[in-house]
Amino acid sequence: MVKGAQLYEGKAKKVFATDDPEKLIVSYKDDATAFNGLKKGTIRGKGAINNTMSNALMRLLESKGVPTHLVGELDERNTVVKRVTIIPLEVIVRNVSAGSFAKNYGVEEGIVFPAPTIEFSYKNDALADPLINEYHALALGLASAGEIETIKRYAFAVNDELKAFWAGCGVTLVDFKLEFGRLADGTVVLADEISPDTCRLWDSATGKKLDKDRFRRDLGGTEEAYREIMDRLKANMEAIK
Repeated sequence: MVKGAQLYEGKAKKVFATDDPEKLIVSYKDDATAFNGLKKGTIRGKGAINNTMSNALMRLLESKGVPTHLVGELDERNTVVKRVTIIPLEVIVRNVSAGSFAKNYGVEEGIVFPAPTIEFSYKNDALADPLINEYHALALGLASAGEIETIKRYAFAVNDELKAFWAGCGVTLVDFKLEFGRLADGTVVLADEISPDTCRLWDSATGKKLDKDRFRRDLGGTEEAYREIMDRLKANMEAIK
């Protein structure tokens, strides 16, 4: 696989063309941002951790029937993925109150919901990714009704699988963000990444935060938390083989 021209650079990744028009290379960076890019910094080693973790979890999800864009890992920071057209919806699944949910609805963090919630944001930096509902998504032409139903089905399936996996690591999956894309034939697949950047992960016994909230909230120990969650993932991957 030959890496070609850079096509895009986002907050956490760069995307490159390859000699295959239907495949791209995603390169993970150590750059960190929060609050729609207002806070910026670096988390050393994050790119390699997020790359490895995301690929491991996507392989797990593939084995459980959730299609993804993953093709294969090239090295610790670079992965080959299928070319997709990203559906401009950020899909947030929540199991426990935290972050913007707690702030927006005036509740304390840590309330375990009787059932997971799902919400959509319009993926648009200029508008600060506003919350929208399914009808808004249809009105804006972001996705079809069938695609939205598929996305919801996959999102809840991802939640079931990841909750169980992280429980095996002694970790509570509080909430997480997903993105989906369309392949050339229109098939909807899971895209982007699954990592401490996109998930809230709390130690099940102590509530210690093992994710990007340590960076967002200036809690310290961010790099150590990323390494710890990666070590737990590797240990559980070995245990379930």
